[in-house]
Amino acid sequence: MDGQAPRGRTLSRRLRPVGAVAVVLLACAVGGMLAVWSYSDTSKLSVGRIGLSVSPFHHGALDAYVPLVDWGVRFEGVRAPARLQVQLETIDRTSVERVATTGRSAAGAVRGEVRDAIAGFLRRLALLAAAGALALGSLAAVALRAPRPRLRWRFAVAGLGAAAWIGIVAVLLAPRGALDQPVYYAHGSDIPVALRAVEAASRAPGKLGAEVDDQLLGLARLVTTPGRRVALTRLPRLTIASDLHNNVVAIGTIRRAAAGSPVVFAGDLSDRGTPLETSALRSVLRTGHPFVFVGGNHDSDRSSRRLAQAGAIVLTRRGRLLPRGGYGPLVTSVNGLRMAGFESPNLRLASQGYRDRGADITAADQAAFAAWLTPLVGRVDVVVVHEPALAEPALQGLRQTAPARPLLVVEGHTHQQAVVSRADVIQVNGGTVGAGGTGNLSDGQPIGLAVVTYHVPRPGGFEPLAVDLVQVAPGTGEGSARRIRLDQGPVTVGDALASSPESASAR
Repeated sequence: MDGQAPRGRTLSRRLRPVGAVAVVLLACAVGGMLAVWSYSDTSKLSVGRIGLSVSPFHHGALDAYVPLVDWGVRFEGVRAPARLQVQLETIDRTSVERVATTGRSAAGAVRGEVRDAIAGFLRRLALLAAAGALALGSLAAVALRAPRPRLRWRFAVAGLGAAAWIGIVAVLLAPRGALDQPVYYAHGSDIPVALRAVEAASRAPGKLGAEVDDQLLGLARLVTTPGRRVALTRLPRLTIASDLHNNVVAIGTIRRAAAGSPVVFAGDLSDRGTPLETSALRSVLRTGHPFVFVGGNHDSDRSSRRLAQAGAIVLTRRGRLLPRGGYGPLVTSVNGLRMAGFESPNLRLASQGYRDRGADITAADQAAFAAWLTPLVGRVDVVVVHEPALAEPALQGLRQTAPARPLLVVEGHTHQQAVVSRADVIQVNGGTVGAGGTGNLSDGQPIGLAVVTYHVPRPGGFEPLAVDLVQVAPGTGEGSARRIRLDQGPVTVGDALASSPESASAR
């Protein structure tokens, strides 16, 4: 026993220097982090003043945020788990007008100013982080009463910690690579249409493209230029959703996005279409005024009848399903728009015990849809169908002749967002509003929906103007959106026929 005590004291003496070094390094880490977290600065550019700061403990990105219109754009390229934030604080109107009228050359110059401002901010931040690390590390070195390592060595460790912070800021916080593939966003899950403020703040023809120059030009025109196209403020909207798959948590997102406007639901509200599921999902009917529904391959004839009895507008190939049975007109008026719908050929049947009938679409199914759609062209504004593959051959033929009036085709099933607009035939798929459904929440799929803004220039007229593709992360509630204008020529976003792997409770 007496021999063990000296050995224990010897081990303790040997570990004390290691512990002292660890304490000094920890103090350096805390000091540098406090400096990075607390420091912010402003830079004067030719077009205004920007604020710069760093927000740690996020997925690495460069964020540019515009409080004026409450939206921002996010780029990948920051390696550290932090976001380098650039916020537009003031705008010099005269200079911005010059950018808006001169074009890409002036925008490139502004981009150079922003790049220089970020570089200067990072240099100052690196020095401050090093100073904070050195100060707190030195304080810890002095406060430690351990005889070893000696004080000068503890100071040397603090110096190494300070130098490490310079490297961290220079290597990990500085944006790398091309700033492409932007994601537009707004703060909070209660702003499901992140880009709505862009049009609300001005009547701008500026196009928000993938290139930084295009974004600068778009911002300049937001501030300066009167509209040369129809503004989207105070215009009617349709909220497009599908594939809830029993995820009742996402119902609130639909309601907030709709904000009192109609909701068009393109199938797969449930997983099997049983009465129990339908009862649990009845609150979805209050998300839209009205709530328009077309059955998918995970819904059933029984659930469709229950929804019609509860007040939903249920569209089928035979006409609107009436609450007491039977069918009404083939074309139904919804907020002045003429709508028709074609339920999934694989709709489940109560008489078969809600058995899964698969998801395959046959050539006979496609022919039946084409025969149904042909006499409706010109008489209908919106067609709702669950499977894009069911409608695709008919829509290809329709685009070859170009209908006299725009036709909006609302789709679901693929769980992938898509917008295809050619020859006045517009396909819109909002993705999966249930984030894949209750059986797939671990897949990390975002909640997805779409909002279509349209114009009625005359009685009976219909002009779809824009689509907001909205995504909300289920874990964080952070919303992002991309606005696609439909009045500027052909559009292809995503793949209208995209498919996702089959799963136990999706598709």
